[in-house]
Amino acid sequence: MAFFLRTRSMAESKLAIYGAMAANAAIAATKFAVAAATGSSAMLSEGIHSLVDTGNGALLLLGVHRSKAPPSAQHPFGHGKELYFWSLIVGVLIFGLGGGISFYQGVLHVLNPKPLEDPFWSYVVLAAAFVFEGASFAIAWRQFTAERGAVPVWKALRASKDPATYTVLAEDSAALLGLLIAAAGVFASHRLGMPRLDGAASVVIGALLSGVAVLLIRESRGLLIGEGIQRETAQAIGDLARAEPLVREVGPLLSMYVGAEDVLVTFAVAFAPDAPAAEVADCILRIAAAVRERFPKIRRIYIEPVPPGS
Repeated sequence: MAFFLRTRSMAESKLAIYGAMAANAAIAATKFAVAAATGSSAMLSEGIHSLVDTGNGALLLLGVHRSKAPPSAQHPFGHGKELYFWSLIVGVLIFGLGGGISFYQGVLHVLNPKPLEDPFWSYVVLAAAFVFEGASFAIAWRQFTAERGAVPVWKALRASKDPATYTVLAEDSAALLGLLIAAAGVFASHRLGMPRLDGAASVVIGALLSGVAVLLIRESRGLLIGEGIQRETAQAIGDLARAEPLVREVGPLLSMYVGAEDVLVTFAVAFAPDAPAAEVADCILRIAAAVRERFPKIRRIYIEPVPPGS
């Protein structure tokens, strides 16, 4: 059952990525065409943003594929962290290409403003892009909502360790906000006759993308260097162990995410000194089974029996 849920979750993550890639590819082509026709810096920045997002989707799919490779002698715990590595690359690309180029393009347009042509097609493309990006966001949001259950949104975002979900969600959120900023820049620039405002909108879009990228890089870094489970989860695991009559002490719990759906946990347990070895072994199996039942993502549990007081 756990394997089925994991497979289904990964399939839904890939669906969200495919949806985002299809939307971004079509939108990028249209934005570039309109930017060339109107001379809009904000539209050019939005085109770059959509193109980068398309490439990012491909990298995430690569990460999902490579993370499913079986364990080997060199990688005995599997390749789950491949997904974290490629999500780090995605964050770097968003920062450098998406945010950096948008910011640079906006500064150039502020320093050397050029009047916009008829903004009609810019509005048409922005409206269409908002619809497509909204559909992509809805797919990612539906999956995220199904995974978080009754957990508050912000807490669930902090707890999620699946880059295929939260990266698409973050990108789509930034894209929708960026479209609104671009529309405001085009409108203000044309209505007030101040083309520098279009460049200023591009600068804001660049800052927005860079901010999102920093958050994604920070999350990927934590997972790559061995981030563990939350304190509440560790406390709950300790309580499950202490509920066993033979258990006298539970040592500090060590944990690490080795994949989006794969967590390693190890801790020492002191049992009653006179407990038979067979009963200790059965108790360890019960603790492990209880932990896996309550926390399905914890697939690797190592419990070390130690003397009391050690």
